[in-house]
Parts: sequence; C-alpha cells; structure tokens
Amino acid sequence: MSIKSYKPTTPSRRQMTVSGFDGVAKHVKPQKELVESTKNCSGRNSNGRITVRHKGGRNRRKYRIIDFKRD
Repeated sequence: MSIKSYKPTTPSRRQMTVSGFDGVAKHVKPQKELVESTKNCSGRNSNGRITVRHKGGRNRRKYRIIDFKRD
C-alpha cells in the first residue's frame, strides 16, 4: 500500500495524505446467471400517475441472487 499525497492547491490539501488502494479492491462484474433486474416503477402508483418527483430516467438497478443456505 502506498501513501498518496496531493499538490497544495488549498491550505487543507497541503497536509492531506490518503492510503492508496492499488490492487486491493478491484471491481469484478457478477455472473449473469446470478443477477436479475429489479422492477422499476419510476415513482408511479397503481394508476400509473407520477406521485414521486425526481425518480425517472436512471440506470437499471440489478439484484444479485445469493444462496445463503449453501447446500
């Protein structure tokens, strides 16, 4: 693990250091068989009318299926 230091663009950045997570956490895509999409209603009720603001037009959310019993 390396220590990452920043250029002093502001007074608080002058002493700022952060641990570098090189190779610690890599993003790995889950298997397609173990992922299903969630039902998106985009803030609409049973009549189909928008009842919640700021809910439409975003990326599809996925649900990862996990076998907790592990038979």
